[in-house]
Amino acid sequence: MTVVAVLGGPGAPGATSSALALLLSWPLRPGRRVLLVECDPDGGAVLAGALEGRVEAVYGLRNLAVADRRGLLAETLWEQLLDVSPQGTGERLLLPGLTDPAQAPGLAYTWEPLVEALHALEPQGYDVLLDLGRSGANGPMAVLPRRADVVAATVRTTLRGLSAARPRIAALREDLDAHGTGSDGLGLLLVAEGPYPESEVSRQFRLPVLGALTHAPRTARVLSDGGDTTDRRFIRSELMRTARTTADRIQDLAAARRRRLGGPQPPPQQQPVQPPPVQQQPVQPALPPQQVQAPQPVPPFVAGPVAGPAYPQQPQPPAYQQQPYQQQQFQQQFPPQGAGQFTGEWPIRVEAPQISYAAPHIAPPAVPQPPAPAPFPGQAGPDGADGEEVWRAR
Repeated sequence: MTVVAVLGGPGAPGATSSALALLLSWPLRPGRRVLLVECDPDGGAVLAGALEGRVEAVYGLRNLAVADRRGLLAETLWEQLLDVSPQGTGERLLLPGLTDPAQAPGLAYTWEPLVEALHALEPQGYDVLLDLGRSGANGPMAVLPRRADVVAATVRTTLRGLSAARPRIAALREDLDAHGTGSDGLGLLLVAEGPYPESEVSRQFRLPVLGALTHAPRTARVLSDGGDTTDRRFIRSELMRTARTTADRIQDLAAARRRRLGGPQPPPQQQPVQPPPVQQQPVQPALPPQQVQAPQPVPPFVAGPVAGPAYPQQPQPPAYQQQPYQQQQFQQQFPPQGAGQFTGEWPIRVEAPQISYAAPHIAPPAVPQPPAPAPFPGQAGPDGADGEEVWRAR
């Protein structure tokens, strides 16, 4: 999993629009998903911007503070997501940000558990984008860029934009070297508005350029103020093409850093291993027939939901030492395969989700699995739904 923090600055360099462009253009292999989290302490902009106010502002980051105090952060996280996939496939998700900057102090103790919960999505095949806004790298939120694989500082290539970004990026570099995993994951995400070329900006800041997004105000307005993201002219625009190139560079840098830091790597090809020589073990006396009990079947658990860790693999006492009430409790905790419990594969859709007009999200089912997020505004419901209209962004 790749965690990318997109940082803005003074003068509105376009961090949120750049993060949305990365979300819609992020390359996804089969089974992979990408999640954008609006962490801007000054308030989120996607609900009133790209979604044009068509989604009720009752879901989002602000609900996680109370859930964290109750120990339900990971479970509540899934209830706040919106599906912004153009086809409604649930591959591109959004966690809306705050609706009022006054809500930011209530999340002071939630940022660190939140980043831990986001890193726990790695077994589920998630990449995470964090929109930090202009103030998201300071104070209690500094843990977000420190724990990120890549930090992309959005800068406009104008004299005003470069001058405002220089001291902020210098302070961020020192903080990552002192408290993070190093500043080698810090790079520039340029908005090519001014006359300064990439090579000159990279030399002056002594940082690599992760990408240079084309300055296209008409296309960028779809990301900032709403529009049809399924239009071919938008998908094939120069802005989205440069966003796809930027996403590839970010993934390459994240993979290189993980190799250097010794992070999780793809499993290497298995080499044939010669079996060890068989050693003669002393024969244990057989148990009396009346004390031998058949082991209980245990369902496979590959990657559990974020709501909690995998079932602990604790050693069980021998079968002849287990009491009947312990066996009954063990059967209740691990029912046989096929009893309707979670099998480790996500997502599982048993039936068509019922989506209402007032609540654009899908309530979690009774089984402990992460629910499917709500569809993107304006998307038609699946076959077999109740027929109500579901919003979709134009």
